[in-house]
Amino acid sequence: MLPGRSKISVLVFLVPPLAVYAFAVLLPIVQSLFLSLFKWDGITDMKFVGLDNYVKMFTRDDVFWTSFGNAMGYLAICLVLQLGGALLVAGLLTTLRRGRELVKTLYLLPAVISTVAIAFLFQRIYSYEPTGLLNQVLEWVGLGSLAQPWLSNVDTVLAAVSVPEGWRFAGLYMLIVYAALLAVPKDLEEAATLDRANWWQIFWRIKFPYIRPVWITTTIMAATYALRGFDIPYLLTNGGPGQASELLTTYMYKTAFTHTDYGYASAISVFIVVECLVAVGLIYFLLRRKVD
Repeated sequence: MLPGRSKISVLVFLVPPLAVYAFAVLLPIVQSLFLSLFKWDGITDMKFVGLDNYVKMFTRDDVFWTSFGNAMGYLAICLVLQLGGALLVAGLLTTLRRGRELVKTLYLLPAVISTVAIAFLFQRIYSYEPTGLLNQVLEWVGLGSLAQPWLSNVDTVLAAVSVPEGWRFAGLYMLIVYAALLAVPKDLEEAATLDRANWWQIFWRIKFPYIRPVWITTTIMAATYALRGFDIPYLLTNGGPGQASELLTTYMYKTAFTHTDYGYASAISVFIVVECLVAVGLIYFLLRRKVD
């Protein structure tokens, strides 16, 4: 049992952040859940429709399912770039003798750059006319026939808007994974080396199991951020061409502020929250089960 003074200290430090969290996160979620039961254009009186918005979302809205499929593709590409890149660079950093701080700084730099600046940067990189950096590189290496308008081609646009998001946060996750790798006891690696284990066996059998709790947290962060990704895809393509790069977040935004259907947009937002919770549960269950 904690003494009375300790309980008061815990309450003093715990209650303010919990109050801010409840006001800034939980209250909007409850409001969205409430509003999703109504049809409302933001001006006229709200009309109660019950679960009709959810029925429409699951059974009568093809754009919703297209957006959901795009969101899954966006999630997969972001996870591969962010987690794969983070693990690769963090592993390489542990072997560097010089220039380690410079590499960390350069790799982290995209995370502190303005989102708008990143969007404009990749617009120039993907540009077809005038020729952008990507198409120029293809010309230089003799693959000029592959040059194309990456943001206007329905076959490439989803990957094109996913790459900036993956590049943007890979450095942040790299620092987290790198710090976890530094905490792996050296005597475990030395013992494995004496047993003639190669670098892959050392990594997979010793290092990765040791950092798995950090890896679970990092995977959850990357997945939930990707599922809520909005700014870069919206700035690059606004969901186009057609619905080829439409995500649930961009569709929700346009439903609310372009079509002024706040009830239906709230239903989509509730689905995004549930989607994130399901993703967290699946990631924790699958990765934690391997630990057990």
